[in-house]
Amino acid sequence: MRVLTLDALASRIRAIPPRRGPTTVVALDGPAGSGKTTLAAQLSARLDDAPVVHMDDLYPGWDGLAAAARTVADEVLLPLAAGRQARYRRWDWYADAYAEWVDVPPAPTLLVEGCGSGSTPGAAALAMIIWLDAPHDVRQARGFARDGDGFRPHWERWARQEDALFAAERTRERADLRIATASPVPHDPQREVVAETAPGLDAAFG
Repeated sequence: MRVLTLDALASRIRAIPPRRGPTTVVALDGPAGSGKTTLAAQLSARLDDAPVVHMDDLYPGWDGLAAAARTVADEVLLPLAAGRQARYRRWDWYADAYAEWVDVPPAPTLLVEGCGSGSTPGAAALAMIIWLDAPHDVRQARGFARDGDGFRPHWERWARQEDALFAAERTRERADLRIATASPVPHDPQREVVAETAPGLDAAFG
């Protein structure tokens, strides 16, 4: 594990060519409460306000993790790889139904954050997969603090879906970068992450 500045990570992302199509797409995947949304916002600000697609807008309810992994591929990743407009139907959690269509703005870099974003249906379009994780208790506390008691009855139900999807997809093993968001290694979380790069990537980060 090593301390990596967010500026260095953003610079590396900026230098990666698109896997397919005109857009460099980066997936930030990992279990609930691991810090994906936070890191996506930090990187977006360093990448000229790169658009962010949140998987929370694609899950069709609390049992929709596997379905959304397919949806993000069909509606966002594969169209982008083919040079077409990417758009997705937003899920309205309060109405428990699909809402409006959302166009993904064209940009040199797109960040897709959320559980299932790095799954294999859309992997051919991904230039980089970043895996985030933290201990169970830390993630659970973050989840409850963020989503309130509304998340509490669904935590284990969601975790079982994560376990099944990540085991089938081997997402952590396929990731180019693995980030520990509750690491005891001294670092400034506002400007640094504690990361492990995949073989062959160490030189790219200096």
